[in-house]
Amino acid sequence: MIRVAVVGAAGYIGGELLRLLLGHPEVEVVGAVSSRFPGKRVDGVHPNLRSITDLRFCSADEVGECDTVFLATPHRAAMTQIGRWTARAEQVIDLTGDFRLDDPEAFRRYYGSEHAAPHLLGEFVPGIPELYRKSLRGADLVSVPGCMAVAGVLALHPLVERGLVEETAHFDARTGSSGSGATAGEANLHAERSGAMRVFAPTGHRHEAEISRHLGISAAMTATGVEAVRGVQTICHVALRPGADKSAVRRAFREQYQDEPFVRLVAQRRGTFRYPEPKILLGSNFCDVGYALDEDTGRLITIAALDNLMKGGSGNAVQCMNIRRGWPETLGLSFPGLHPA
Repeated sequence: MIRVAVVGAAGYIGGELLRLLLGHPEVEVVGAVSSRFPGKRVDGVHPNLRSITDLRFCSADEVGECDTVFLATPHRAAMTQIGRWTARAEQVIDLTGDFRLDDPEAFRRYYGSEHAAPHLLGEFVPGIPELYRKSLRGADLVSVPGCMAVAGVLALHPLVERGLVEETAHFDARTGSSGSGATAGEANLHAERSGAMRVFAPTGHRHEAEISRHLGISAAMTATGVEAVRGVQTICHVALRPGADKSAVRRAFREQYQDEPFVRLVAQRRGTFRYPEPKILLGSNFCDVGYALDEDTGRLITIAALDNLMKGGSGNAVQCMNIRRGWPETLGLSFPGLHPA
């Protein structure tokens, strides 16, 4: 059994990490760090954990040596604290945006500040098991990509890998309110968010830089906040290359994901859920992918859906930990989602 700690444990991602790790058969949670609630019971902030744990939030100074530390702090905090945690833990899994890019200039452009630890950019293995599994087996530094980036990458990777599509793609992403975090501001008050379909990033969303990095294409993204609490759906518009057709697209997805434990191809011709839908994935670590093709024009639409707090965050992080430890990837991640929800 390994010793783990969660830093930023009072947030939504931190709470999901605690839920997963407290039920993981190979893990002992020895620290739940919160600068806001030190000494307070964890289940006072995360009421779904009532009767599951007597754990209390602690300060960073109270955390001793660990096997794995998960960083779920606000963006730009992890890069200033990274030295503290690499000195205390064998493995650090960062769920913030601080180490998702490998270029200081790209970080400055998308995050609006200079990086505090530029020498570590590129040292973190990206936390996308479907692309980086081999590297994750020995990774002591892992950076889990953003939720919309994971969905976008998984929706297009099989086609880019086989040269079936052009190298320019546009992603239309929708996300629920939990993506803004537990300390979101005025724009996420219920009175402002309820009933809204708010375009909050028509251009230049930071996840497009991650997609471009992992796929090696030119990606643009538009992001919209919708009324859901949890869930992400990305719709990618891309053109097929000459000679590619519907059967090649189908074959690419099936070959790429047939052995992946957490990616499912949705290819039904009819029915309410014939395309990927976040609603049925809540609480699960699955990413569902699908597609639609206009064969007359060669215009391809790929669709991906996931729970932003799970496959788009904490679940993906636990999957990466499992790979590093040589455990089954599905360990602690078997919940299939709910229907109806």
